[in-house]
Amino acid sequence: MVAAVKAAGLVETLQGKGPFTVLAPTDAAFAKLPKGTVENLVKPENKAMLTKILTYHVLPGRYSAKEIWAAVKAGNGKSMMKTVEGEELTFWTKGKNLYVRDSKGNDANVTIADVNQSNGVIHVIDTVLMP
Repeated sequence: MVAAVKAAGLVETLQGKGPFTVLAPTDAAFAKLPKGTVENLVKPENKAMLTKILTYHVLPGRYSAKEIWAAVKAGNGKSMMKTVEGEELTFWTKGKNLYVRDSKGNDANVTIADVNQSNGVIHVIDTVLMP
């Protein structure tokens, strides 16, 4: 994800004041994408699409896993949250797991929650979300 953030020119933005909630896919999540997808996205001519995908993984504001769980409970099993990109993600739970669903219907499991940063929080996910 770090290479993609650099290619999209988002390093300064994400190091900014915030606060942000970042849903960070693991390297294994990127590896699940069709062969050549990442290499294609980091090309300069695809910067706009890469930026769209990456900002789809960022929520304005700081949301701890506990706060997201509470929002899901209050929403009778789901909570919609708008991304920096502009579209919404759907959070839901099953058992002790917190999930996020993208606009294509793909689900990502939050594998590591609440990696606190000075300008927000990171939740590690196992799938790349697509707007």
